[in-house]
Amino acid sequence: MTYTAVFFDAGETLVHPHPTFPDLFARVLRREGHPVDADTVRERIHVVFDRFKQAADTNELWTTSPERSRRFWHEVYGIFLGDLGIAPDEGLIDRVYAEFTDLANYALFEDVPPVLEKLRGAGLKLGVVSNFEEWLEQLLEELGVIGYFEVRVISGLEGLEKPDPRIFRLAMERAGVRPEGSVYVGDNPEFDVGPAAAVGMLPVLIDRRDRFPDADAIRIATMDELPGVLGL
Repeated sequence: MTYTAVFFDAGETLVHPHPTFPDLFARVLRREGHPVDADTVRERIHVVFDRFKQAADTNELWTTSPERSRRFWHEVYGIFLGDLGIAPDEGLIDRVYAEFTDLANYALFEDVPPVLEKLRGAGLKLGVVSNFEEWLEQLLEELGVIGYFEVRVISGLEGLEKPDPRIFRLAMERAGVRPEGSVYVGDNPEFDVGPAAAVGMLPVLIDRRDRFPDADAIRIATMDELPGVLGL
């Protein structure tokens, strides 16, 4: 099969909190007087998975306005803090939220730029389709990769969120490509793999931390494997 376009999720696919979510979260808590280490945070991340699943199951929009984003993430951080035995007071959650909306606290995965360059050099159209706040555009610009993506469909700007099939169709329409020639790369089976497959795209699951060994999808551990999947 010859593909004409590759679309990417953003968070945990192209970009990540720097150095990692657990490290950054633990750093904030220690600064606020709570002696929590990154390994403890990493071990407890699963406690918020149900909140994201609920959002997917009920088509809850949580990135489409600053108010919705703040409310959703405050709830997520509150669940997390409570599980860690820390009183989730509003002031503390505000400071955690501020840390994770600071562009300076994000970085590209190291395997991303060379693969983007290779895909573009092969003549593929590249795009982003992401459940992310409107500031993703600025983040991609700050990180020096916005020029790779001629199509950017960001939920915070469009008012649509994955797993809604319309967000994938909108991206393909703007790119002028068909589903059968389109690939979607993301890190979550529920938000990325299933919905992309449902609209006729080829889904590729990037599973950097081996979270989904039984996923029913093409699965890669690093972005370096993607060109091979595409036959490049």
